[in-house]
Amino acid sequence: MMQLTQRLGDEFALAELDYCVWRAHVDDSWRGWTGPHGGVVGGLLIEVARRAAASDLPVRAVDVRFLGRPAEGTFTFRATAHPVGRSTTVIDVVADQEGVLVASAAVTFGRTAPTQLPERPAVLAPQVPPPADCWTFRPPEIVPVGAHFEIRPAAGPLPLSGSDEAWMCAWIALIPELPTDAAVLAVLADALPPGLFPTLTTPVAVPTVTFSMHLHTDFTRPVSRQVLVRATNASTAGGWSVDDIAIWDRGGLLLATARQTRRVLG
Repeated sequence: MMQLTQRLGDEFALAELDYCVWRAHVDDSWRGWTGPHGGVVGGLLIEVARRAAASDLPVRAVDVRFLGRPAEGTFTFRATAHPVGRSTTVIDVVADQEGVLVASAAVTFGRTAPTQLPERPAVLAPQVPPPADCWTFRPPEIVPVGAHFEIRPAAGPLPLSGSDEAWMCAWIALIPELPTDAAVLAVLADALPPGLFPTLTTPVAVPTVTFSMHLHTDFTRPVSRQVLVRATNASTAGGWSVDDIAIWDRGGLLLATARQTRRVLG
């Protein structure tokens, strides 16, 4: 497998301005339904936390909160480290645009260590055709960020098909090609439309308010570029919608699970 050296931050010219202060630029090609793609903002928060961490520990968990409506353009990030013993570090990161906070994250890093507890089997990947046997889905042109994803539906209904089932499953790869790490997985976890979209026939605005992700690998072995993403709508009621996401690599290894809480504006 070809080893890629560029990371997500490089795609957005992420650069350190001062001690624990970074800046990045997100252009219009990464725009989703209501502004910059939420997964990209989350991925950049993770990448800033990684650069701010004193040691190269694996990411174990991520909690993102969207505090305002981001816009295309420049983001400024500030990071604060909180060591927790010798094996765990939590990095708090905030993002602002022109002095207005738009997002925050707590990123937990933890050392891999032997344990006396038996390992429990992870959630198994669904049985689906390989990527080569799946057709390529082209998102609507009104969502420019779709050009940054190669999406191959593998199971379940399609978005806006008026289905009785509220879930989707697809092989997804990022364009441009970047090594699959925690930051890229945050982007891929938000690549599919909201989980209730298969039950609809016309799109509605369903922006993310909170995003939480748990990592199930420490990336000690390379991860495939194409990953299998399953998004399921857990509930939609009272103007709020909750989605559960799981991501596996091509070998069936569970990489990450995530949950998004969304506001239904349509």
